[in-house]
Amino acid sequence: MLTNKHILILGGDARQIEIIDKLNALDAHLSLVGFDQLNQNFVGAIKVNMDEIRPSDVDSIILPVSGTDDEGHVEATFSSQTIKLTKEWLGETPQYCTIYSGISTPYLDQVSLEAGREVVKLFERDDVAIYNSIPTVEGSIMMVIQHTDITIHGANVIILGLGRTGLSLVRAFSALGASVKVGVRRPEHLARAFEMGVESFYIKDLASQVQDAEICINTIPAMVLTSQVLSHMPASSFILDVASLPGGTDFRYAKKRGIKAIITPGLPGLVAPKTAGRIIANVLSELLLEKFSEEEKRNDD
Repeated sequence: MLTNKHILILGGDARQIEIIDKLNALDAHLSLVGFDQLNQNFVGAIKVNMDEIRPSDVDSIILPVSGTDDEGHVEATFSSQTIKLTKEWLGETPQYCTIYSGISTPYLDQVSLEAGREVVKLFERDDVAIYNSIPTVEGSIMMVIQHTDITIHGANVIILGLGRTGLSLVRAFSALGASVKVGVRRPEHLARAFEMGVESFYIKDLASQVQDAEICINTIPAMVLTSQVLSHMPASSFILDVASLPGGTDFRYAKKRGIKAIITPGLPGLVAPKTAGRIIANVLSELLLEKFSEEEKRNDD
């Protein structure tokens, strides 16, 4: 249980509701900042403003999956207030205070380093990424259906990246009857594509592979769909970029060429916030229980 542990949930979207419910069930003391416009109350949790929190009383901080922006501001779907995490405020928390976020950012890396606080990046964990690939795939299918005038069955689909999300995308689109090619950067991924029975190529050869692409889904968080590559792609193609911001597509050039290109950060939270929230909540609860159990053992020693 998390009895008497003060956990600050700082901003976020509908996924945070599942996290609140889960931690409430574990008897945590929850303070919610950035939820003043949410027409829902939680027994055992209080909605407060940032200036009402005493940082010295906070045991753990939960940020939105996006972390902070370059100035330390935190996204809060359920509030119009400006919420900012500063180095000074963070420095007043106990040394054992841990920050949990989906990803980190240069600002969050810097302030946590200067304050000497650990940042746990949930989306770098294999279990979270694999679970999260399920709503990502369903959301990708939805987006492709909404933004194209062809069936997935029989379509020429290129998927860039064969990581945890890429694997799930290849399986799903192949199962739907698409003609799938996958672009990879590592030899073992080339071997995995061969084992799966799909055509593959190295990303360095991407420009020569897109001439007949009807749908292209990028999972690589680096600039791979450059202007040079896009110049070889049909203008009727549809690009769905599911990589972390800023994605891997030259959106300016895509627009110039008339190629429809969409980036979908936080796709699981958009299409299945309850499921996506439960995934994060389950992992968070395990991490918090483990953290405080270890602290209690050290204190007993």
